[in-house]
Amino acid sequence: MTLPHSAQIALQAFSACQGWEQRARLLMQWGDQLTPLSEAERCEANRVSGCESQVWLVVELQGEHWQLRASSDARLLRGLLALLLARVNDLGAMDMAQVDLPGWFSQLGLARHLSPSRSNGLQAVLTRMQALLAVADQGCSSH
Repeated sequence: MTLPHSAQIALQAFSACQGWEQRARLLMQWGDQLTPLSEAERCEANRVSGCESQVWLVVELQGEHWQLRASSDARLLRGLLALLLARVNDLGAMDMAQVDLPGWFSQLGLARHLSPSRSNGLQAVLTRMQALLAVADQGCSSH
């Protein structure tokens, strides 16, 4: 499976980093680029359970593709969410089901810096993304 363009950019940027400090700085920069969610979008219905930090996830149709947006109250996690979005945005529900999350963060050189609870939280976010897209796709095909 080929990587979306934004994921290729992320991979190039993180591959160029020399060590954890550079990666951590880049991670924060990626998180700062996330489109902020409105107060209305930061509601309980959009909150992802299974994360230690607050994480909100929104799916919306842009043109012919579903776009996911996410945010968190934790700065480091916003960076991880930005990288997850880079990997999955523009994928259909079928392709998203095949995303290897540990493999993706390993490619970026970040896997060994993720605690088990953070890895589990990111997996919960991916699972929620897959569920939202599956429901969104069903809603479109029933019209």
